[in-house]
Amino acid sequence: MSSQVSTECLVIGAGPAGLQASYLLQRAGRDHLVLEAGSTAGTFFTRFPRHRQLISINKVHTGWDDPELNLRVDWNSLLSDDPELLFTGYTPRYFPHADDMVRYLGDFAVKNDLPVRYDTKVVSVTRPDDFVVRDQHGATYRAKRIIVATGVSKQHVPDIDGVEHAEPYSDVSVSPQDFTGQKVLIIGRGNSAFETADNLVETASVIHVAGPGSLKLAWQTHFVGHLRAVNNNFLDTYQLKSQNAVLDGHIAGIRRDGDGYLVEVSFQRVNEVIKEIRYDRVILATGFRFDASIFAAECRPELTINSRFPHLTPAWESVNVPDLYFAGTITQSRDFKKSTSGFIHGFRYGVRALHRILEQRCHGVDWPSRDIAPEAVADAIIERVNRTSALWQLFAFMADAVLIAHDGTARYVEEVPVAHLHEAVARGEFGDVESYLTVTLEYGADHDKVNPFDITAGRTSQQDTSGLDGRYLHPVVRRFRAGELVDEHHLTENLENEWDSEQVHKAPLRTFLR
Repeated sequence: MSSQVSTECLVIGAGPAGLQASYLLQRAGRDHLVLEAGSTAGTFFTRFPRHRQLISINKVHTGWDDPELNLRVDWNSLLSDDPELLFTGYTPRYFPHADDMVRYLGDFAVKNDLPVRYDTKVVSVTRPDDFVVRDQHGATYRAKRIIVATGVSKQHVPDIDGVEHAEPYSDVSVSPQDFTGQKVLIIGRGNSAFETADNLVETASVIHVAGPGSLKLAWQTHFVGHLRAVNNNFLDTYQLKSQNAVLDGHIAGIRRDGDGYLVEVSFQRVNEVIKEIRYDRVILATGFRFDASIFAAECRPELTINSRFPHLTPAWESVNVPDLYFAGTITQSRDFKKSTSGFIHGFRYGVRALHRILEQRCHGVDWPSRDIAPEAVADAIIERVNRTSALWQLFAFMADAVLIAHDGTARYVEEVPVAHLHEAVARGEFGDVESYLTVTLEYGADHDKVNPFDITAGRTSQQDTSGLDGRYLHPVVRRFRAGELVDEHHLTENLENEWDSEQVHKAPLRTFLR
């Protein structure tokens, strides 16, 4: 029997982002409901990653007793007021098992009594006036706003002739013994591809990992979605000539050849020479993308970045569907391959900012702020950059701001997405603002072109008071008027990330602010 439920806000998905959104909505007393297709919170983590080791770090012993600082090296916890609900209490492993994440998310939902309906798969979203969502049981849900937190659930299948012969990462066996003595091609060069390759090193006779373009390493680019060191042991076997290889090129075609496959590889680094190579198995590890198929035409969100993610405003709202918001890894179109919105340690702060935006827009609740005397601004900035986890994790994307009114009074606001800040100030959403400062943590220009282990490459001295040429993470203070950049100041990078030297950090900042 069908039924209808009405609510102010409907959250689709009870993964980390959906639970974070629900927690904040519930704490604010907002009417909402969460729909989850699976039987538990964090259903995605019951299957992925396939080899069950997360690459989000879990540093239990930090030497700090400041919970805000600890979140800099805790990439899995959600934000809450309960110190018992930290992921670090669930396992001491630096790279945790995925089952620990499932257990943690389940506890987070239960202990906060979040309104989640499990085994409720959304099959359609329409918008005759309000949004109307229908599940697989025929029940419908009406809501003024939707927050989509479904993650990237659709495996990307590239346009390759014969791609149907490849085994998808989502279904291929994870038992190394099933590949004993076999020659294996893995299409894709992200973490899922190398995670799979590492798993097969002991049993497969030959492994090739193939993909176009240059291989990006996270330790150099500072984008944690690029290949992580924990997954790149395979590179040793390639560079030390132990039969395995990384192929730089496109896969032109796959065809059956007896018990195996003949694969056409177009090599980029040798003038597009095409070579046909025989393999026993071909695995497709080409990533995932957002699935927009549940949305009817009148409310289907526009997609971007080769149709991988929803196209969003700085407020995480669909550019073409008002009141349709997004949370979690699918919001990374806003900082794609630049910051960390695609990961829990980044998007937990994004969800909190989204909640503050909705509180302001829908309920007239101003963004939290505090009055600050002009002479106290420098000290406030120094205190924040030495503690904040939000600006640390969402580097160059999230900012604190000092809002200066026409009468010279100032207010300090924390954790505002930079792009949203500019738009909101221009619209008057932050009240009387004559000029404003942004405070961010950022890597320097061309930081991804510097090899940090090359001592001849040159690094800024930690005694250099200008800080302008710093390549490592460091604070940046910018002054804007009417959305236009007036000037900026870089605090010198520091090995321990402690920007508290009177001579090197504080005095130059005070001079800039004067």
